[in-house]
Amino acid sequence: MSPEPKKPAAKKPAAAAKPAAAKKPAAAKKPAAAAKPSAAKKPAAAAKPAAEKKTTAKSEAAAKPAPATTKKAATEESSESERFGLHSLSPAPGSRKPRRRVGRGHGSGHGKTSGRGHKGYGSRSGSKDRARFEGGQMPIQVRMRKLRGPNMKKSMPFEPFRTHTQAVNLKDLEAHFDSGADVTIEALVANGLGTRKNIPVKVLAKGEISKPLTVHAHGFSASARAAIEAAGGTCVMVGSEAPSTPAP
Repeated sequence: MSPEPKKPAAKKPAAAAKPAAAKKPAAAKKPAAAAKPSAAKKPAAAAKPAAEKKTTAKSEAAAKPAPATTKKAATEESSESERFGLHSLSPAPGSRKPRRRVGRGHGSGHGKTSGRGHKGYGSRSGSKDRARFEGGQMPIQVRMRKLRGPNMKKSMPFEPFRTHTQAVNLKDLEAHFDSGADVTIEALVANGLGTRKNIPVKVLAKGEISKPLTVHAHGFSASARAAIEAAGGTCVMVGSEAPSTPAP
């Protein structure tokens, strides 16, 4: 018997292959309309009002004070107000300094002699800076002259305690005034006598007088008064209404 011819292998049907339709259709892709259109950009007209709005906001921000600065100023004011008071009194900064520590070596600046210097009275232990000490020279209370007297102002050693007067002598009255003249304080100053301001004028008996004068002064010595009255004149104490009369 002749062998049976082999049956050709059955080909896979075309339907078994992946159909072309299985591929993603073109429609599945994002449509062109879905993409951001160029028209979606902000138009130039819309940009202009935004810029104006930004400028306005900047000007308003500049007009308003910065909150941080305001807060800082308020803090400073509150701190100043808190500083003053009996409960918050304290020394001013820098007014109190620590005590100077001496004898702590050369690096401290006050080592070795500890600021006392070399030799001398001040470098010894027990030295004192007493009141009125002038370094060993003659002190002023010893240098000043001493006028003796138990109950007189001029016995004090200092000039401010003395009673000051300016003298006008009889010979000055004789030289500057005519017979019968009224010699006042103003007349004395006009003639160059008794020119020191606010200092009493006292007439003294140096020289001689031969003219009758009415002399006004703050004081007269006994001999000057006697000489003026012997020449026919009058002594008038400044501040008194009536002429002074000599004591009996």
